[in-house]
Amino acid sequence: MNPVTHAQLDWDEQGRPHSRVFDDVYFSDKSGLEETRYVFLEQNRLQARFAALPVGGQLVIGETGFGTGLNFLCAWQLFEQHAVAGARLHFVSVEKYPLSHADLQRALALWPELHPFAEQLLKQYIAIHQGFQRLILDNGRVTLTLLIGDALEQLPQLDAQIDAWFLDGFAPAKNPDMWTAELFAELARLAAPGATISTFTSTGWVRRLINAAGFKMKRTPGIGHKWEILRGEFLGWPTETPAPPAAKPWFARPAALEGERHAMVIGGGLAGCTTAASLAARGWRVSLLERHAGLAQEASGNPQGVLYLKLSAHGTALSQLILSGFGHTRRLLEHLHRGVDWDGCGVLQLAFNAKEAERQVQLAAAFAPDLLHLLGPAQAQARAGVALEHGGLFFPEGGWVHPPALCEWQARHPLITVLPHHEALELQRVDGQWHALSGDTLLASAPVVVLAGAAEIKRFPFSTDLPLKRIRGQITRLAQTSQSQALATVVCAEGYVAPARLGEHTLGASFDFKSDDLTPTAAEHAGNLEMLSEISVDLAQRLGASAMTPEQLEGRAAFRCTSPDYLPIVGPLAERTAFDQAYAALRKDARQAPQANCPWLDGLYINSGHGSRGLITAPLCAELLVAWLNDEPLPVPISVAHACHPNRFAVRALIRGTGAS
Repeated sequence: MNPVTHAQLDWDEQGRPHSRVFDDVYFSDKSGLEETRYVFLEQNRLQARFAALPVGGQLVIGETGFGTGLNFLCAWQLFEQHAVAGARLHFVSVEKYPLSHADLQRALALWPELHPFAEQLLKQYIAIHQGFQRLILDNGRVTLTLLIGDALEQLPQLDAQIDAWFLDGFAPAKNPDMWTAELFAELARLAAPGATISTFTSTGWVRRLINAAGFKMKRTPGIGHKWEILRGEFLGWPTETPAPPAAKPWFARPAALEGERHAMVIGGGLAGCTTAASLAARGWRVSLLERHAGLAQEASGNPQGVLYLKLSAHGTALSQLILSGFGHTRRLLEHLHRGVDWDGCGVLQLAFNAKEAERQVQLAAAFAPDLLHLLGPAQAQARAGVALEHGGLFFPEGGWVHPPALCEWQARHPLITVLPHHEALELQRVDGQWHALSGDTLLASAPVVVLAGAAEIKRFPFSTDLPLKRIRGQITRLAQTSQSQALATVVCAEGYVAPARLGEHTLGASFDFKSDDLTPTAAEHAGNLEMLSEISVDLAQRLGASAMTPEQLEGRAAFRCTSPDYLPIVGPLAERTAFDQAYAALRKDARQAPQANCPWLDGLYINSGHGSRGLITAPLCAELLVAWLNDEPLPVPISVAHACHPNRFAVRALIRGTGAS
């Protein structure tokens, strides 16, 4: 993986940005606003298309070159002016060199009339790192997905149907990599039937290459110093060009559901509450069933959870998910009360042995320093505020979260009805509706149901085969002392300790693969105190740990729910027996891709298996699940979506039947 580099800018005497790398301007020196509106909004007929959207309808715009976000903000402004309240705008844009927050703020200050939109963007333009980054704006009515990195690395991983393309890289002579046949083939692959496209250039070879990809481009009069520009429509994939490979049927999208947009979500922890919120933001009515008296009563009920990124320098699916999920969660937290609901105090991962130190050096080389950087022992100690034996890896945008606050905020939407003391013991499909039953009592019904109740979902016959396992974890609560107030950041080794919240530090967490008893034990409190001493003897002394008796300590235990590959399980569920029959050929040859349609269980989805990473993965996976359900652009690379898909286990089981790994 290559660290993201921010755009290197110079500013002219009028305060306009100029790229050093490409020696080109970001927008016209005459009128950037007028050019954007004419070249991109008018040529793609966006005013009429926004006005024609029905309630629940959506338009998806794709862009090459996010730059200062000017095109996005102008499109959003037009959408706001002409679309009905229940419509939604998706904007997907690729950017190799994202502007820093300060530079973006400076550039957008040039356009006072866009201030209401720029202000919202700037509030959410944080933790923007490589890969897919999703920003939720205007209370969920507008979704911006930034693909941070090289266009020809990012776009092939995008799963979307683009209705209108803005082709807006730097000028072809300055940035030829953004004007290639390979790139235009990706635009064609992603284009919805009848998609439109426009660009400020009228260069002949650009027009010919775009035409060759399946578009029909026309020269049209330009604006300002542009004599001509190009606009066009997608006619279809060229017959003489081999078609891009189709999605394997077990990963293809189920048919869109027609009719009532009402869903049951079973489970009121992080996975359930964030799924409910993502559905409600799209106009779905949600019944949120929770077996306890309130939300976040199990693993999501700890007083403090850590925004901790266990990354790989090799760009694994899990690492990509964590990086995208971290940014998404970090942006959501801006809506909560800092200091009580969360604190962005940073996270320090100690290099507590040689293997961990080596891993950290690799990570520091693979990621940008504003995401993570190495600190020597003296620097680490200064950052933490307590004495430490080791240096480590510091995540400046990390911190701690009070998970119940995040759950409560997500479930507060007016379209969400929380149903406590509702334990669904059975699910039945009757006349296109899922019925949740407890004995003979009908608890709720809806055409769609999402299983978000951690390992408890194994009680249902259609999800019983999913390899979810429970791991008991116990945290210890320690009263803050006048000396322990010095702790300034979360510090992690084998366990973690966080700065105090409301006068109390959280210390943990144990791992017990065998116990099914959630009564806190003195033995695990003692183990947590040992972890505290391994993190910092000084902090243990400041807290008076040596005088503590484990039997008198307070804490709580809960079950994490995890999968064998440590990736969550997110997406639509298939009927297992019919699945095994449809794809039986995989038993004989793993390279086969039988084209039978997947036998989906209509309206049945899952969001589970988040382990100890739920704070980072559950909210983004809610967006992923709802993208499957609503036929929207996926918020993660397609390879990551496949790696999290429930069907991955059924496919592996069939292949293993041949003796293959």
